[in-house]
Amino acid sequence: MADDDLVHRKNDHLNIVLGMEQAASQVSSGLSRYRFRHCALPEMNLDAIDLGTTWFDKPLRAPLLISSMTGGATRAAAINHHLAEAAEALGIALGVGSQRVALQSGADHGLTHDLRRFAPNVPLLGNIGAAQLLEPQGIEWARRAVGMIAADALIVHLNPLQEAVQAGGDRDWSGVLQAIERLVLTLDVPVVVKEVGAGISAPVAQSLVAAGVAAIDVAGAGGTSWAQVEGERARNESARRVAMAFADWGIPTAEALVSVRRELPDTPLIASGGIRNGVEVAKAIRLGADLVAQAAAVLQSAMHSTEAVIEHFQVVIEQLRIACFCTGSANLAELRRAPLLPPDELPS
Repeated sequence: MADDDLVHRKNDHLNIVLGMEQAASQVSSGLSRYRFRHCALPEMNLDAIDLGTTWFDKPLRAPLLISSMTGGATRAAAINHHLAEAAEALGIALGVGSQRVALQSGADHGLTHDLRRFAPNVPLLGNIGAAQLLEPQGIEWARRAVGMIAADALIVHLNPLQEAVQAGGDRDWSGVLQAIERLVLTLDVPVVVKEVGAGISAPVAQSLVAAGVAAIDVAGAGGTSWAQVEGERARNESARRVAMAFADWGIPTAEALVSVRRELPDTPLIASGGIRNGVEVAKAIRLGADLVAQAAAVLQSAMHSTEAVIEHFQVVIEQLRIACFCTGSANLAELRRAPLLPPDELPS
């Protein structure tokens, strides 16, 4: 695909996701089906609650990741600048969007060492598509993706549904797992694998961990539906109908998280996919996540300013802190043991 076509496609993606209603999944994340048991006597100081954790040996002040979203869009330089500054100010992790355009063309769209300068102390994660690893230069692209932003880890994103319904998408996924295994053996930083909104099942997660992957982002259904995004971009009605049939496709975030954590009790997990607020962050932590990520929910703020991104996440962090307070949890370890009513025990 020509570089101009890639940039045009990424700009289309950004426009559609900013429209939200066009991109919103028809599937619930499943987190609303759970409810914490309220603690009316916390016996603690709200302001003393410790939300801190570590990720790839770097301290975080809250268990949050600003997730991949911008790709190679022409507006991405300003967006990435705002996100990096906000991540540093808040002490949370940042994952950039796909670096494919930057790798295949001379247009970096802000994906340079400047990001590390803006965010020197927080985990910074690069990003490449799994299908790109099948290219002859795939491993070299991955190395360059890490080097261009001085990343602490590399995200490999899985998006077979999006590619299948996308005009010009990558249709041959034979050998992707082997390519990921080769990457793990040759890359100097950890590899994280994520879906883009259709979820990772426990068997797939187990295969990835067996291949040496360091962490999994379950990236379940409930947030942006990339099948719907591609349906909005479709060149004709037939292509649109093919894509829109998958608008409700995927494993809901809560289901993916619970099943993967059950089978992989020691693997670092990220929960993403329709996380709306800090209460849902708390639920995801309780269900097994080590970090919780948002992408589309913060995109509008990222278009405006660093301050807008900071304000967005300050609200999320305060909601998370109050959820800890009202479950009697002084820190994240205690939150992971807080009583949570499963769906079959909730009042109808």
